[in-house]
Amino acid sequence: MGSQIFQAKLLSLQRNLLSFAYTLTNNKEDAYDLLQDTTLKVLDNEEKYVDNVNFKGWVFTIMRNLFINNYRTMVRSAVVVDKSEDLYQLNMSQESGYETPEGAIATSEIQQALNNLPTELNQCFAMFVAGYKYQEIAQRYDLPLGTVKSRIFLARKRLQKELKDLRYD
Repeated sequence: MGSQIFQAKLLSLQRNLLSFAYTLTNNKEDAYDLLQDTTLKVLDNEEKYVDNVNFKGWVFTIMRNLFINNYRTMVRSAVVVDKSEDLYQLNMSQESGYETPEGAIATSEIQQALNNLPTELNQCFAMFVAGYKYQEIAQRYDLPLGTVKSRIFLARKRLQKELKDLRYD
């Protein structure tokens, strides 16, 4: 296939490639970037294309692989490695987290409401808030799964009832 025909085929696919890029990225600017990267990669690898191969499939495969590689690179670069000696110390600014005095009061009232929960509700709810799954909580306290779900539900309802006046809008 001649270079002119190759480029004409590639240009005829630009609209389809842009649509596919948008479905992959869900962002217009990222889709245009992916389209541009794909077009450059296809043009750079023109000599690797074999005439009897589905051109459209070949180009879409290149785009998909570029997207996957870019995504993996982005995920790897987002990983944070903690190099502090104290493994329990977070590498974060040591701010109080309270933007207003009302925030400090609200936090103390929330803590008091949590402390007022019966022990069986508080234990399950605290583990759930910490990120444990229902099944893990059930195994930890040797309880049926339904009991764990019920206790977490009841804890939520009690906290909502006690803290309904804390909403600052």
